[in-house]
Amino acid sequence: MAKTLYKIRFISGDKVYELYARHVYQGDLYGFVVIEDIVFGETTSVVVDPQEEKLKNEFEGVEKTLIPMHAVLRIDQVKKQGVAKISTATGNVASFPPPIYTPKSGD
Repeated sequence: MAKTLYKIRFISGDKVYELYARHVYQGDLYGFVVIEDIVFGETTSVVVDPQEEKLKNEFEGVEKTLIPMHAVLRIDQVKKQGVAKISTATGNVASFPPPIYTPKSGD
């Protein structure tokens, strides 16, 4: 039986992250989506994708990560895994809604 696989796209800063994971759900912490069991491609080939390696290093040792709900662009259940990547947010991509708390200068 095939295991469920999700493709998650979210914004972090000025970057769009695209990850693959086995478990995605609403967390107990209000307003956050939990991503567990992040999946990366096999590293047995001679060709190494530098973007995916950067993501592997960033999420090395992470058991689960919580993403603010307003930063999530899309979550798809997929049959095949693609390549995890980070790209620059361009065009009309923006997080919605804006943060609830905006610190005043000097705080």
